[in-house]
Amino acid sequence: MNLEDLSGQEEIVKGYDPVIMKRLLKALFPYWKIVVLIVVSLLIATVAELASPVVMQRAVDNYILNFSDRGITETAALRGLGRYALIFLFLLIATLLFSFIQVYLASYLGQRVMRDLRNRLMDHTLRQSLGFLQTKPVGSLVSRVTNDIETINEFFSSVSTAFLKDVSLMIGVFIALFLLDKKLALITLATVVPVIIITLIFRYKARDAYRNVQMWTSRINAYLSEHISGMGIVQIFGTERRSMQEFSQIDGELLRSRLGEMMVFALFRPLINLFTSVSLGAIIYFGAGMHSRQGLTLGVLIAFINLIGKFYHPVMELSEQFTILQSAMAGGERIFHLMDQEDKIPDKGTKRLPQRVGGEIKFSRVSFSYLPGEPVLKGLSFKVNPGETVAIVGYTGAGKTTIANLLTRLWDHQGGTIYLDGRDIREYPLEELRRTIIPVQQDVFLFSGTVEENIALGKDMDKNQIIQAAKLVHAHEFISSLPEGYSTLLREGGSNLSTGQRQLISFARVIAHDPKVVILDEATGSVDTETERLIQKGLSTLLTGRTSLVIAHRLSTIHHADRILVLSGGKLLEEGTHKELINKQGLYYNLYKLQYQGGL
Repeated sequence: MNLEDLSGQEEIVKGYDPVIMKRLLKALFPYWKIVVLIVVSLLIATVAELASPVVMQRAVDNYILNFSDRGITETAALRGLGRYALIFLFLLIATLLFSFIQVYLASYLGQRVMRDLRNRLMDHTLRQSLGFLQTKPVGSLVSRVTNDIETINEFFSSVSTAFLKDVSLMIGVFIALFLLDKKLALITLATVVPVIIITLIFRYKARDAYRNVQMWTSRINAYLSEHISGMGIVQIFGTERRSMQEFSQIDGELLRSRLGEMMVFALFRPLINLFTSVSLGAIIYFGAGMHSRQGLTLGVLIAFINLIGKFYHPVMELSEQFTILQSAMAGGERIFHLMDQEDKIPDKGTKRLPQRVGGEIKFSRVSFSYLPGEPVLKGLSFKVNPGETVAIVGYTGAGKTTIANLLTRLWDHQGGTIYLDGRDIREYPLEELRRTIIPVQQDVFLFSGTVEENIALGKDMDKNQIIQAAKLVHAHEFISSLPEGYSTLLREGGSNLSTGQRQLISFARVIAHDPKVVILDEATGSVDTETERLIQKGLSTLLTGRTSLVIAHRLSTIHHADRILVLSGGKLLEEGTHKELINKQGLYYNLYKLQYQGGL
């Protein structure tokens, strides 16, 4: 098995991309006031944190060591220490307070930006054409709206502000060191140079390790998704052992990549701890010598030791923040790549549908292909009169379902014209067109929620209307027998109902929404004989006063049709009533004979 094929397209994890970063930062514009508050709070907290060692140094040098030599009495020294203690306490409170404000506002900002991006991404996805959506794996789209957006939240709520704080703290440490003692500050700086080199090396090693982990994580997810979905085939053909071997191979690669990532971090952290100790040792060694020669006070030495500790903690954090930054860059790239893809059905219609739609449908030399060079409809022309029921039959691939997709503009035809009541359907707003023409498909999709909610589907209607719609298609009886009737919660996809029950609810949904044109696309193809009998009873009510197109393979369901259109190769081959087409002994006759051998 070729493991390269498992992930579809590999994720490329970027270290830093200025274009993506610019687009991410644009998401902050609506919240610029909050950003200002975060930056101000961060600066105040940083300054207060850096000032604490300096206050300690002043207290030690001025009021603890040799204060009598300065002519300061013990009482005055205690008062001075009290003042510095209050200043120190004030700095601690300021650090705590403004750190809390900064962290809270950063988290709040991250959540708001995440919400905005989720809404933008969902709105963009909802407006894309069916052709676009069918080329995107559902798991990939879900991952964009959830996982990738979450990485952006981490970036804004923790990494960006922590990065600013760490950098400002590190710069502030060296400013404070040079203000306290330039010579010892230069010595300290010399011990930091190897740390900078190690951090740069770690950055590249961590990036490669992270990319490797992401690649094998993507592959193992793809393998799991595919084989769990096809578990029935795996078990039927007895390939459990082979599947387990393949999974173990991928899992082993993921383990090795994880261990490689751990090795990088396991080396980096002890090295930083080592150089922290080296820096402290250098400060104590050289500082003690300078102190013995009275060139450096003990308070300054204590301040140096405190400040260098504050320098190395951000170095450790920056190494871990870099990994999150990589994840945010990759997530941002995937999000913006999806947002930049435009494949919408044009919605430029300005003509309002009349209050009373007649329901006349006309295809005039309509051509369409899903893939270039592979036409599905080839200059198809036909007309359906208002209130007429017309069945469409033909072999698989003849273009039957395509007609339903084009009429509702889930896809747009490439040639010819489709008319509704004598006007090009492109002249109507999409929302009005789809409210007027509603298809009922064989594969019914029900949402998580109550039966009542699935019938109403967002339309404002009272329960009596819903019950009446269910009664018309004979769904009321089984709905009433459910544990909580119309308030029964359905699981995802309506998996706690039978196929026939789901289909009956879909019929009730159509009646409740009262369209003028109904398309039944293999709508009874998956139900048992008894359920089909119930549906056929409701169909007469459903189709009364409405124009309807009935697409079916089971010819027994279309004897009632006013006319039957027979398609072949994307063209209209025959047209007439059931009896006329049987007498003609053409393609329809052959289809009928295949289904009912000896029944003619």
